[in-house]
Amino acid sequence: MAEDVLSQSEIDKLLSALSEGTVSADEMKVDESQKKIKTYDFKRPDKFSKDQIRTLYMLHESFARMFNTYLSTHLRTMVSVEVASVEQLTYQEFVQSLSNPSVISVLAVPPLKGNIILEVNTEIAFAYIDRVFGGEGKVGLKPRVLTEIEEAVMKRFVTTAMNQLKESWQNVVEFFPNLEATESNPQFTQIVPPSDMVVIITIQMKVGDVEGMMNICIPYLVLEPIMPKLTTTFWVAASVSKDDNPSQVDVLQRKIERTKVPFVVEMGRIEISIQEFLTLGFGDVLQLDTKVDDEFKCMIGTRPKYYCRPGTFGKKMAVQITGIVNEGDEETDE
Repeated sequence: MAEDVLSQSEIDKLLSALSEGTVSADEMKVDESQKKIKTYDFKRPDKFSKDQIRTLYMLHESFARMFNTYLSTHLRTMVSVEVASVEQLTYQEFVQSLSNPSVISVLAVPPLKGNIILEVNTEIAFAYIDRVFGGEGKVGLKPRVLTEIEEAVMKRFVTTAMNQLKESWQNVVEFFPNLEATESNPQFTQIVPPSDMVVIITIQMKVGDVEGMMNICIPYLVLEPIMPKLTTTFWVAASVSKDDNPSQVDVLQRKIERTKVPFVVEMGRIEISIQEFLTLGFGDVLQLDTKVDDEFKCMIGTRPKYYCRPGTFGKKMAVQITGIVNEGDEETDE
């Protein structure tokens, strides 16, 4: 518990009162003993320690960074996503703090029991929807219930938030969030009894010039089985061990090896004007910039990677790899 620090003038007054006898040392000892008593409300006991609150803060800082990157790329505008606070309240206090209407999503997080709530302020929701539909994201609409089309657009927002939430939590516990229901009235979303304790992660968001809040409500019931893991020591240790785990490298390598990329053989190029292109007809011949004995380039995606010679394999056209194109590789870039 934080203690009050006396200023120099207060210390002088106290010494003066002691010397004059208006305040006795015994009275000061009584006051000091009374100050050590901490008030505790048994109706709303603290379920989360300071270390657990700190761990939740760091977990959702990671979520905010990833979600910020996604929204900036997806909306192509200035976006700011930051964790404003992490606090524990009763569920009733949380519901009473929400505006009506709001964009409320009830999420299941198996294998963890119970549900969590993802609530987005209507101003942020309308700014996101306006930007997705091609607007500037500057809206001054009055709070209202979303239409069916707007709800469908916000489901993409919620789905992405769920994926980022899952990734930010994977060092502590692996869960698989899914959207169970959406609601606009906070009074209709009773996921736990009103007196149960919940932790509220308040995230400050800014889309263009529009500012608002997004709240993540996680009941104690959901986190109870993993409470021992909600420590900074466990979280940091899990992060380090995961980064140094060779199996993760093998998994990543196998995924990369199974990735499909387009393989195109470029036989040659030619430049023509729009007028010439419009006048092309059946039977016209275009002379490419390659010769009969030239090697063709094999394009992987948009980059040339191999040289080849044309031929046939059975009754199908084929190419034979004759060399490697080194231009553009990291070891040859200057």
